[in-house]
Amino acid sequence: MTTNSSPQLWIYDTTLRDGTQREGLSVSIEDKLRIARRLDQLGIPFIEGGWPGANPKDVQFFWQLQEDPLKQAEIVAFCSTRRPNSTAATEPMLQDILAAGTRWVTIFGKSWDLHVTTGLKTTLEENLAMIRDTIEYLRSQSRRIIYDAEHWFDGYKHNRDYALQTLETAIASGAEWLVLCDTNGGTLPHEISQIVQDVVKVTGEWGLRTRKDSSQSSIPQIGIHTHNDSEMAVANAIAAVMAGAKMVQGTINGYGERCGNANLCSLIPNLQLKAGYSCITEDQLTQLTEASRFVSEVVNLAPDEHAPFVGRSAFAHKGGIHVSAVERNPLTYEHIQPEQVGNRRRIVISEQSGLSNVLAKARSFGIQLDQQKAEAREILQRLKDLESEGFQFEAAEASFVLLMHEALGDRRKFFEVKGFQVHCDLIEGKETSNALATVKVAVDGKNILEAAEGNGPVAALDAALRKALVNFYPQIATFDLTDYKVRILNGHTGTAAKTRVLVESGNGRQRWTTVGVSTNILAASYQAVVEGLEYGLLLHSQAEAALKASS
Repeated sequence: MTTNSSPQLWIYDTTLRDGTQREGLSVSIEDKLRIARRLDQLGIPFIEGGWPGANPKDVQFFWQLQEDPLKQAEIVAFCSTRRPNSTAATEPMLQDILAAGTRWVTIFGKSWDLHVTTGLKTTLEENLAMIRDTIEYLRSQSRRIIYDAEHWFDGYKHNRDYALQTLETAIASGAEWLVLCDTNGGTLPHEISQIVQDVVKVTGEWGLRTRKDSSQSSIPQIGIHTHNDSEMAVANAIAAVMAGAKMVQGTINGYGERCGNANLCSLIPNLQLKAGYSCITEDQLTQLTEASRFVSEVVNLAPDEHAPFVGRSAFAHKGGIHVSAVERNPLTYEHIQPEQVGNRRRIVISEQSGLSNVLAKARSFGIQLDQQKAEAREILQRLKDLESEGFQFEAAEASFVLLMHEALGDRRKFFEVKGFQVHCDLIEGKETSNALATVKVAVDGKNILEAAEGNGPVAALDAALRKALVNFYPQIATFDLTDYKVRILNGHTGTAAKTRVLVESGNGRQRWTTVGVSTNILAASYQAVVEGLEYGLLLHSQAEAALKASS
């Protein structure tokens, strides 16, 4: 828990630049603006928006933020030092940086002599001149500078003296932050700690001696930028902070090139809740899970369900002994309160469940079970029997709720399924995506026969069911089939294999998942779709009842 006296850490988000270098990730200008505004709400102090001039998208992004600025965050433009054997004042890419209109600019330069001589194909002296000229020019244009020392740790290990010269040059030229980058992601935490401690000591000794602008802080501020190629990015960033770094750079969900960057969704709660630093406010911290999922939705990548702190499974309890203990005291199996990061505790139901899981899960859905009565043990046994047949309720909680109501004898029959048929078009012996489904259902003793077409058999079945029921239950028009997953359970049996189908449905406010299992994929799909509609109707009826009770 942070206090008013907690040391301040400056969080620097580079999701919109480094994060978008992840393979398979692409964002539009609108996507970048939405993410930037969400990070602004989260309280991130520095948001790196991209490299103006590198592509038209980033130019437009910075222009739009000039028209409609963020509320509290500093938007930062990113660029390299000037080219060898030129001048910063005549460098076109630096003119694009100035046109972006940001107060802060992050400039990266070479720290590793190998990169200077092999990558840039220039001299060590010219590299220092590139750093000096670029920073001094941008300072003359009233820009504040964050200097990213690229390949810092590799450079330090190969040639410490030269690596330190690059930092000293950046400080003397007017950089306010020196960010040490583990660009290849190969450094271990103990190395990070030792090297950062050395840099903090050396730069502290430089102090005002290397400053040209006495209005700046006498001691340069150190930051850390880590990559995850050795799966050490979060650990390395924390090690750097413990050694004296005051800025932490990373991305939401750890997105980034190759194996990604340091994950801010893990770094922020670790540093704030465990290490006692102040990163964002406590209220903003409770938005972390939502922000993580928001960004994953915008970039069109499935959320990592097992991500620490913000994953759906981060506070999920499956083993019966675990659940029983957590029910008594959450500290027994939870390292923080889920609500601190905007997540929630989940009791997972599966064949490994004990009675405590069933009772806890029932309570989470407002169902009170008496462990002394037969219904509770009947539900547990039914659960184990169905999972042995291939059902999976830990990912299909809506189906489990319906199972509980069935065992309690109060499962409401909104409709009764009489049967269905599906016809798929064939052209030149190949199945097309066009399908026609016919369904027969009964509502209040009245039989309804309807048909509908769809893009595939499941879509056609779903459409036909909705068509048959919507006149009786208009709220069905708000339901959507949002996801569909199929798994073959025993593939060695060939076409006789059992198929498990998970169907996710939603109504714009809530989402729920149902499951079906059969040797016939259409029958399994139909079962899951039917239960999805039934559960949606149950939610609607419960909401109406609660509204009436409150009035």
